[in-house]
This record gives sequence, C-alpha cells and structure tokens, in this order.
Amino acid sequence: MMSFASLLLVGILFSATQAKQFTKCELSQVLKSMDGYKGVTLPEWICTIFHSSGYDTQTIVKNNGKTEYGLFQINNKMWCRDNQILPSRNICGISCNKFLDDDLTDDVMCAKKILDSEGIDYWLAHKPLCSEKLEQWLCEEL
Repeated sequence: MMSFASLLLVGILFSATQAKQFTKCELSQVLKSMDGYKGVTLPEWICTIFHSSGYDTQTIVKNNGKTEYGLFQINNKMWCRDNQILPSRNICGISCNKFLDDDLTDDVMCAKKILDSEGIDYWLAHKPLCSEKLEQWLCEEL
C-alpha cells in the first residue's frame, strides 16, 4: 500500500510541473502583469511568443551555437545555464530547464530582465511581425 501512495504522489507532482501548450487567451490571462512593461503591450507579447514558440513551454531551438528554451526562447549563452555552454553568463540565475515547465513565474522574471537590458528587439519576431496590426492577438475574454 505504501508503494501505491508513493506512486500516486509522484504522479501528482510530475503532472504539476508538466509542460503546457497555452491558448492565446490562457496566456493573456497569465501574462497580464507584463502589459505595458517597458512600453510593450500584451498583444505584442502574445504575438511575439506565438512566433517564437507557438505558445508551447517545451519549445527548444538550437540557434547559432546556443540553445533557446521555453515560451520566451531564452538562451543558454547569456540568460540561463545548462550543460551545453560552459560558462554561461546566467544573468537570470536559473537552470534553462525551468523555462520548460508550466510555471511561468521564472520565465516572466527573466523576460523582464532581458527587456530591461536588450529591449523588445531581443525577440527577432517582434519587429517584423508584432509591432503593428495587433487586433488578432487580443483576447476578447479578458
């Protein structure tokens, strides 16, 4: 009986940290605190994240010798640490794998640091795809 309870607990904990494929409206709700941060609107964020990761927290992209993680595609050269690039500057002070779960708290914290340092153009999709005509990225449920 003890092993069944242990398995059940592991299953509950594992599912609590699973990756998530967000919808536009789910993501808009979770990221409301980012609306207007450094002049970037919520529809700009939603559009940029869609074009960077497709709203999928498990997105990993290898790009020019670095690896980008999660919804915000945060890279291992500057912002987080993994076992691929040593040493990483790890400005956000976090393991890159933390950007692959469904808890966006650390993702948002690091994205704000990136925005403070690099501006919105860190995300290459923003300027050509997400700087105007943003009506389609609004969630009407909010």
